[in-house]
Amino acid sequence: MLPVEHLHLEHVLQTVCVLESVIICSFGPEGGQVLFTRDTGQAMLSRSGTRILTALRLEHPVARMVVECVLKHSSVTGDGSKSFILLLASLLRMIHISACKEPNVSHTYNSREAAEAATASHLAGEILAFALEELEDLIAMGVVPYGCCLSWEDLTAQTQSSAHTNSNSVQKLLSSFFQTRLDPTHCDFISNLTCELLTHWKFKNGRPSTSLQFLNDNFPALHTPVSGFPITCSRLIEGQVIHRDFATPCPQTDHQPVKAVVFTGCLQPKVLSAGEVLELGCGELGLEENSRKQRNIGQFSAWAERSLECVIANLQSLGVSVLLSAVKQSASGLALAAQAGMCIVECVSEDELSLFAQLSGATPVSDCWMIEPEHVATLTFCRPILLGAHRYVHVAFHDSEERVKPCGLVICGAGEGQTDQYACSFQDAIRMLHSASEPMGLTAKTASKRNFQSNESLYLHTDNQIPSAPPFQHCVLEPGCVVPAGGTFEFLLNHILIQHGRSSSVSDDTVVGVPAVCQLLANALLSVPQQIYSHSPQHFLQTQTRLLSFIQNHSHPFSLVYKQENNKNLLQAGGRSTLEERKQSMHCCREADMSSKVFMPDLGLESVSCKYKLLLAVLQCVSSLLHVDAVLHTYTALHKQSRRLANISWEGTEDEAED
Repeated sequence: MLPVEHLHLEHVLQTVCVLESVIICSFGPEGGQVLFTRDTGQAMLSRSGTRILTALRLEHPVARMVVECVLKHSSVTGDGSKSFILLLASLLRMIHISACKEPNVSHTYNSREAAEAATASHLAGEILAFALEELEDLIAMGVVPYGCCLSWEDLTAQTQSSAHTNSNSVQKLLSSFFQTRLDPTHCDFISNLTCELLTHWKFKNGRPSTSLQFLNDNFPALHTPVSGFPITCSRLIEGQVIHRDFATPCPQTDHQPVKAVVFTGCLQPKVLSAGEVLELGCGELGLEENSRKQRNIGQFSAWAERSLECVIANLQSLGVSVLLSAVKQSASGLALAAQAGMCIVECVSEDELSLFAQLSGATPVSDCWMIEPEHVATLTFCRPILLGAHRYVHVAFHDSEERVKPCGLVICGAGEGQTDQYACSFQDAIRMLHSASEPMGLTAKTASKRNFQSNESLYLHTDNQIPSAPPFQHCVLEPGCVVPAGGTFEFLLNHILIQHGRSSSVSDDTVVGVPAVCQLLANALLSVPQQIYSHSPQHFLQTQTRLLSFIQNHSHPFSLVYKQENNKNLLQAGGRSTLEERKQSMHCCREADMSSKVFMPDLGLESVSCKYKLLLAVLQCVSSLLHVDAVLHTYTALHKQSRRLANISWEGTEDEAED
């Protein structure tokens, strides 16, 4: 009989609170760094929530499950690992308080713990169901109108002008992102370098999400870590750096174009076809057997060499002087290539070969006897480059109408651990931007569909509102919406949740539990700004008061700006104007209104889409945790005790168990 440990709500809360105590010291722009030491004496200093959580040695299955959920979320959005733990702990505390207040039903449950667990799991399910159905609309009506869109079009101009380094919304978003995980003194430099990278990889007539997805998929091949130098030595480098050295002397191109082939196979003699026989000498009578075998081997080697010479001659006829190989070539193949003045780069990774093929337009080939002109790529140059203590291969491509000239990223750090952290931060920033540039899928409802009080409503309205088609619906739901960092999202969503709970409590079609769910979720959201301003609680109250005052004075923050500019055509059109005109007008009004009403400290920007995905991930994790009934302790030959959640199953191999 397997031992069973019942999992109570207090156990889950205690476990999550332990994780919260680990990451809370590094949370927010004022957070510090965490120092980890290993048994080997190696030390790691980091502010990244993902690196901190993965460095922990966790034995409790609940803690492992929570960290796994955090890592899954962070791998998609690139951000929110510390906020995930903070919101999770706050929600569990709120649910625990609510469950303890509920009267215990003795004839239904055997104990108080069972009654609390049932109440908590039911409440978690209600919160998740409410979020899946209502949260999108509430964010669209209560948060998005007070934000602005990322100005991708101005990215190139802003990065080229040092006088406007911090005026671009993308740079502000990146700066606030890096402030939560890196040294604040380097945040501006790294955000500017990231913006410069984005401008180089901006595809013609392509959406920002396309370039960001390309950078994220090819980031391992695009960046080169260099240890022993400060982060300020990081830079962009033209073309692509292949992280291998030349196996044969590099070609002397004298600034002439170079032709290269991506070869995934091995240089070998021609394979004999069916029925074709290679005749070797059988020797003479009276000779010893060993002598005959040696002569046959020599004849075969000569035939193989002549066959390889045909391959090299074919490559020379195509003008190929560089061969990028995925495998290690034979000594005879390297010697023949060196004699012909051809350079070979061996053991190139699959990621780098794939990136090279995409940038050059050449098709990789696996059979050396099938190389055709479509397999040949034309390069501007191919030469060695010394980065740190390593020598690599540096290639550059001809310009194309579909892309800007490609470039690689050299990331420097004092040590290998710091360099790896910088590289992870760069990739997480790209993931965050990609998640921010994706549409949220919001579908705003009209004011007539909900019973908000007109004087307290945050719905989009004008003097000539059409109930079936809000005039600004398509504008505010565009992807790339950002709000000021420092708790703006949480304060706005807290306000709209409270208003929604009040309106639901007095409406005719009241949904059971909606006021309680809204109040619980609204209170849990405030844990994030409370921790941000934990060093100065009065700033928390001042910021919340200013923001609420701004909301009360501007039921729709941009309607007054439209009226002042006498933009009556857009208001009377009721959403019938072109989407581009509305986007441009909305962007101008957002910038003017937000700049004229400074109600938040200058902490940068944060993505609404990433915040929305974070909330959904946290609520799904809460629901999963509170539906666990028991933990089963299983025994194996290698591990006397390994823990497994009762309603979470996974298949593990013997090798995984040994690891």
